[in-house]
Amino acid sequence: MIYLIDHQDSFTWNVQHQFSNFDDVYCSNYFEINENKLKNSKVIVFSPGPGSPKDYPLTSKIYNKYKGTKKIIGICLGYQLILHNEKGIIGQQKNIYHGYQSKVKVTNQSEIFKKNMLFKVGRYHSLKLYEPFRSENIKISMRCSKSNIAMAIEDCKNKIFGFQFHPESFLTENGNFIIKKILSA
Repeated sequence: MIYLIDHQDSFTWNVQHQFSNFDDVYCSNYFEINENKLKNSKVIVFSPGPGSPKDYPLTSKIYNKYKGTKKIIGICLGYQLILHNEKGIIGQQKNIYHGYQSKVKVTNQSEIFKKNMLFKVGRYHSLKLYEPFRSENIKISMRCSKSNIAMAIEDCKNKIFGFQFHPESFLTENGNFIIKKILSA
């Protein structure tokens, strides 16, 4: 079972629909966690949402509790939340991308996707990871082909993955392929 934590975002239902192609999905608000279902899940997904990672201390506690014991996937805010908990600095970016399609390129850091593979993805964010970002295990696996902004992360050792873009968006080509690869990693 996949446990989807909703940060009260309208995209959560699209995320739930996409992930239900691969397994049963249980979804709850971030402030109404079903501890038993969370404990029995195989995968935890942090949904998109408004605001910044520091606005969600309960989700941060879940991340820190289950890091290394369950597969964790973060989308948009969820991606930022993972990086925030790994001492990354999340801040405002110069341009705001809401409903914007751009190309992302797989880096040589990826263990899952072929190097230099290109994806067209849907972006809905005004925040980004400030770099340099240093981590022993988390690698930046995709970058915007135009701006070089970090767009995806992988930590295959601890089974932590994140996307700044929205794999569930109609603007993302091959979103199901991306999720299937991550779930089987």
